[in-house]
Order: sequence, then C-alpha cells, then structure tokens
Amino acid sequence: MRLLITGVSGLLGVNLAWEALQAGHQVVGATGSRPLWGTPFAVVQTDLTADGAVEALWEQTRPEAVIHTAALANLEACEQHPDIARRLNAEVPGRLAALAAQQGVPMIHISTDAVFDGQRGNYSEDDPPHPLSTYARTKLAGERAVAEAYPQAIVARVNFFGWSLSGKRSLAEWFLNNLQDGRPMRGFTNVFFCPLLANHLARLLLEALAKDLHGLYHFTSPACLSKFAFGIALAKTFGYDHTLIRPSTVEEAGLTARRGHNLTLRSDKLTAALGHSLPTWEDGLAEFHSLYRRGYPAHIRRWAQTPRTPLR
Repeated sequence: MRLLITGVSGLLGVNLAWEALQAGHQVVGATGSRPLWGTPFAVVQTDLTADGAVEALWEQTRPEAVIHTAALANLEACEQHPDIARRLNAEVPGRLAALAAQQGVPMIHISTDAVFDGQRGNYSEDDPPHPLSTYARTKLAGERAVAEAYPQAIVARVNFFGWSLSGKRSLAEWFLNNLQDGRPMRGFTNVFFCPLLANHLARLLLEALAKDLHGLYHFTSPACLSKFAFGIALAKTFGYDHTLIRPSTVEEAGLTARRGHNLTLRSDKLTAALGHSLPTWEDGLAEFHSLYRRGYPAHIRRWAQTPRTPLR
C-alpha cells in the first residue's frame, strides 16, 4: 500500500513511517520546514497552508491511504500565532479529507485528548468536547471538518511519547535529557494523561486502516497516570536519580495556554473494534528503553542531519 504520511518529520510521523516500512508499506512522507536526507522512504517538502498545496501534494503522491499527523502542536505557539494554527490544524485536514473522500482513499486524521477541559477525566468518544486553548479549539475544528467532508475517515484522539528527530520533542525525552545531565526539574502532580509509545500508536493506526475502521476513536493507553509519576517511572527504568524530579503543579509553570488537568480517556471502543487489549504506558516505557539500547534514536536522527559536502 502506498501510504502518505503528512508531518513525517514530527514525533509521531517519523515513528509511523518507520513502523509502516517494517509492515511492508510504500511510504511517502510530507514535511514542512524541516528537510530530511537519506530516508528509506520518499519525502516531499511542502507548506500545506499555501494555496493549492494540499491538492498539489495529492496529485504528486497519489496515495492509496493517508495518515494526517501534520499540525501546529506547540500550545504556546498556537496562542502566539492563532491564524497559522487555524489554517494548519482546522482547514488543512478538511481539504485533505475532501480529496480522500472523492477518491475513496482510507484516511486517519490525528487529533488530541486536549479537546476536553479535563474537569473530570475518563472521557469517552460520546462525551462533549470543551477545548480550553487555541490549539485545542483548532484541533476540534479539524476533527469536525474531517467528519463532515469524509464520514468514513478515522479521527484518532491521541497522547504519545517517543524518540524524535531532534531528541527534544517528547515529554519522555525532556525528562531523560535532564536526568542525564543531573538537572533538577518539575513534574506535574495535577496533570493526568494516558500516553502510548509512538511506535505502539503507529502499529495501532496501521491496524485500524487494515480493519477498515471509521469514525472517532481514542488511541490511548488503558492505564493512566500523572506526569510526575511518568517521570519517576522513566527515571527508574533508565536507572537515573528519580529525586531530581520535584513534585509541582501546572499552575507553577507560568504557561500561557490553558491546559486541562485530567485528560484521561477511555479506549474501550478501540479495544472492542480491534479485538485485543491495547499496550499500556508501562509497555511503552519498556519498549522506549529497549529502542534506546538498540540504537534506534541515533538511527532515525541521521535523517535530520545535513549531509556533509565532500572535501575536494
């Protein structure tokens, strides 16, 4: 299957590309401002928010399936640049879904647990969203644009961690980088989530495509925890001093964008649809460590390194 992955240089995109290759798919990745080199898959560099860019990408790649991961995902950047957030997070998904619908091409659109306000947690797909930030509002608008343009598409609400091209994109990498340098850091005791390892999430997304699912699903770990507890567990997994992680609250961080406290999601709908249990965050941390030991982070990061010009 020729699979188009937008946002292929992002945290989910790059791991999804790797997992899709392992599954035997032909991958075409679309990236924005970050070029990639030496990848085992084709890469198209494009600004999806430009006029006609989505249509040109579709014509150039002619996908047999598409997983749309591209987004402005930095919450603070969305507050500073709401117009860019609206175009990339809300408008582009709808345009892509319209093209997929016209061709009958299976599509997964990646959304977020942040569409909820986090007042109570344990949200199901039937619970009404209440976004708090520009990021969350534009992502919810993207969900609705996709559902309207292409009801057969999958809308996947996610939360994930993993290895990135920069080594600085995920919460797990942030904890690990500080632990390795012996720097004290904060861990939020009042923010709860249900993260999956990006590689595990990627495999679930590919399985959902293969099973021809459609509609809204929560692709999250069935077990949840605070971000402080996640950092402690990561430190212990890697053998670092967990006392470097100080308990704190999100309010103490002085962040601009509002964040929900309890963004725990129910994933039993997806479990039933796939017919098996989902990996937990504990499974993810174990695999995250195993990937580190096998040299996986260094392997994918080579794709983001500028090739050296040969000496003459």
